[in-house]
Amino acid sequence: MDEKATLHRYLRTQRENLLAKIDGLGEYDARRPLTPTGTNLLGLVKHVGSVQLGYFGLVFGRPAERQPAWMADDAPMDADMWASADESRDDIVDFYRYSAEHSDETIGLLPLDATGRVPWWPEERRDVTLHQILVHLCVEIARHAGHADILRELLDGSAGNGPADPNLPRRSAAEWAEYRSRLEAAALEAATAAGGSADRRSV
Repeated sequence: MDEKATLHRYLRTQRENLLAKIDGLGEYDARRPLTPTGTNLLGLVKHVGSVQLGYFGLVFGRPAERQPAWMADDAPMDADMWASADESRDDIVDFYRYSAEHSDETIGLLPLDATGRVPWWPEERRDVTLHQILVHLCVEIARHAGHADILRELLDGSAGNGPADPNLPRRSAAEWAEYRSRLEAAALEAATAAGGSADRRSV
């Protein structure tokens, strides 16, 4: 088994899963904040593109030619987590794909035991290998793809990786509603049995 090829395959899959979550959305829904901390779909794409470029670029002495303003040292806090009105979706997606290509070049050129240095990590753990960074990015991108799954479901009910996703049971809208009601009832029953009260916030 080629361990690098396996990790790289998982990385590419998670990249595409995340990017697919903005397909078919209008500008407002792609950009608008959907959590109290402002998490939004296009911002997740922008952030992951930036993260890839840092970890597979600067860390291994291969800085990319493209360095957007939001990645500058003096950029405002969280500038990579949302898209301003004058930043087009096409430009952000193009940057995302560019960062993936640059990352893939690094992964292809270096062995798993190649060493790098992460200057923004604590001094005692800044020295890393390509293997470690591949694992780190697989985990990080998968986490953000999971965020995107939930945001997209909240927007329009789209779940998983489409209707053919084998990880989602095939249920009608009525069957999903019945399933959700069953979960709600179980949660209320457990809260009552524990002697507490349910905080029934709407979701």
